[in-house]
Amino acid sequence: MRRLTVMALAGTMAISMSAFGADGDVAKGKEVFEQCSVCHNADSAEKKMGPGLKGEFKKEKMVNGKAPTEANVRTLINAGGNGMPAYNDMLTDAEKNDLIAYLKTI
Repeated sequence: MRRLTVMALAGTMAISMSAFGADGDVAKGKEVFEQCSVCHNADSAEKKMGPGLKGEFKKEKMVNGKAPTEANVRTLINAGGNGMPAYNDMLTDAEKNDLIAYLKTI
């Protein structure tokens, strides 16, 4: 019985983690980014209204001083800040995964 519980818990954890991992679709992420492109450049690091995001995952730090990890980028997308709206309820987890996958390619 205990073994079954541990296996069920491990399965639940795997499902939960995949929902938050950025195993997204780059092409779909580029489409999601269209709404971000009003304020952010994808083809340069030059500031628009918000920072340019080209090479964001290659930088040592993001504008907020945190490392550009998937978790930190997702937190920033969810919470917004400094004039950026919070996208926690505006984008699905799948759209965020797609967006993060795209951001890793620019």
